[in-house]
Amino acid sequence: MRPHERLDVWNNAIELVTTIYRNTRAFPSDERFGLTSQIRRAAVSIPANIAEGAARNSSKEFRYFLSNAQGSASELETEILIAQRLGYISAETYAAVRAEIDSIGRMIIGLSQSI
Repeated sequence: MRPHERLDVWNNAIELVTTIYRNTRAFPSDERFGLTSQIRRAAVSIPANIAEGAARNSSKEFRYFLSNAQGSASELETEILIAQRLGYISAETYAAVRAEIDSIGRMIIGLSQSI
């Protein structure tokens, strides 16, 4: 098992990615290369940065990648708000995804402080 696979934050971020992909399937087709793509890339970037950081040899490098993951989480939060305001996702879906992002963000901060 790779180091990142043991991290709850990485596993939760993978679950967030699947949630995001499910919810963006219904976006308008003209958003496929716009908001849909941006949202998906930001979501995927969260666990990808956690995994990359966990594979590094120093705590400093790991914290750097955790910081990148936190930035991607903030980007995703902004993009799903835009999607909600455009009517692509419901207020309830927005709230649920936002709660997931907030939880993952807190976990990233905690992990960063612990290393």
